[in-house]
This record gives sequence, C-alpha cells and structure tokens, in this order.
Amino acid sequence: MIIGGLEKLTLLDYPDHLAAIIFTQGCNFRCHFCYNPMLVLPQVGKDVKNKKEKGFSQLSTKNLFLFLSERFGRLEGVVITGGEPTLHPDLPSFIKKIKKIGYLVKLDTNGTNPEMLSQLIKEKLIDYIAMDLKAPLDKYKEVVGAPVNCKSLQKSVKIIMTSGLPYEFRTTVVPGLLDRKDFASMGEIIKGASKWYLQNFKSDTGLVNASYQSRAAYNNKDMEDFAAIGRKYVGLCEVRG
Repeated sequence: MIIGGLEKLTLLDYPDHLAAIIFTQGCNFRCHFCYNPMLVLPQVGKDVKNKKEKGFSQLSTKNLFLFLSERFGRLEGVVITGGEPTLHPDLPSFIKKIKKIGYLVKLDTNGTNPEMLSQLIKEKLIDYIAMDLKAPLDKYKEVVGAPVNCKSLQKSVKIIMTSGLPYEFRTTVVPGLLDRKDFASMGEIIKGASKWYLQNFKSDTGLVNASYQSRAAYNNKDMEDFAAIGRKYVGLCEVRG
C-alpha cells in the first residue's frame, strides 16, 4: 500500500463517527477539478514523502498502525480515500489489519474496480461505501480526463446498491463540465439509490488542471435546483459543503 497522507481527525467524512482519513497515492483518473494533485499526478506524488503538503501528515505504515492502535476508542472509524484505493492489490490485507484493531472502515472509490469492491464486501472488510459519480456516461471521459469503462462503473453502482451496506453517491459540480441537463442523466444511472450528495466546485487550491483554478462555482440557487432534479431519482439528494 502506498500511503500518501493521513488526516488524524475528521468529523464530517464518516457519517455519525469520529474518524481518521488515510489517503492512498495513485489514481487512474485525471479529473480537472481534483484538489489532491499530490496524490494523483506521479511527478508530484514522488515529492510527497519529501515535503509536508498542506493538510497532510506523513507516516510510515508502521507508524500509521501505531497511531491507529493508540487512538482506538477515541476514534471509531477509518476512511480510506485517494487517489483511488482500489488500484492497490493489497487493499484487502491492509484493511484486515485496520479491522483487527476494531475500526469501522469507510471506502471512497471512483467505481472503476467492481471486482475489488465485490471482494471487500464479500469478506466484510468495509462498513460504508462512497462512490463518486462524475458525469453522465457519455461525458465521463471528458470530465475525468482519462479513458473509462462505463460498464465497470455501472457494475459498481449495482454492487453498491445491492450490498446491504450504508452507502452514498456524490458528484462534484463544475461549471463548464456539468450543466442542468446532466443531472437527469446521472440520476438514471443511480435510480433508486438512497443518497446522492452534490458538492460545489472549489477552485481556491491547487488542482490537477491548473486552468480551473479561480474558476467561478455555481451559486447556491443553481446547486439547489440541481438537487431538486436529483430527488426525482433517489431517496435523498442534498447539497453538501
């Protein structure tokens, strides 16, 4: 497992639980709006171990598990995010060590590896799943900046929705990449899902595509209008953040 960073406490990322966030390094997408370029871009990622990035605290695997052992009882859960965690073949064994301590585990994923998702669910290694829904299928490649197997995404959606685990889908809403008509198309992909959160675009930080920095975000009314469309397809659709 290549660990890109650790956030020692989050009150928001694991619903109803105090948690730590483990950031894995490496991703198969190049989303223009991604604000973790140090985890996504190889040429930047090489520098992660040599400098302290804002918001990240670097630990070796040994020290990571020492931290988790010492904090168990005060922390309840661990969020594994990226990058894209399911790219790492040792993810199951990594999570087993976390579960052995006693933690609940939430996985953040882009949905491109349904086989890994199935394995983690079958082995009861995860307790909550959050999948990023980036765009309508016909716009996915444009939005994520990389080739994508849409059948894998659809398979992951089905696996998650029938897993019996609590889950959510989430979409970062970026002007110029997504507009009003796209939300009905995305809603069809996850029709019948329990939760879909819309997150407004943040441009006040380093992004994978620097040309998106300082780009204006949608206003609150636009975001609420998009959420209203989403509610026609899912149980709960809200603007988050």
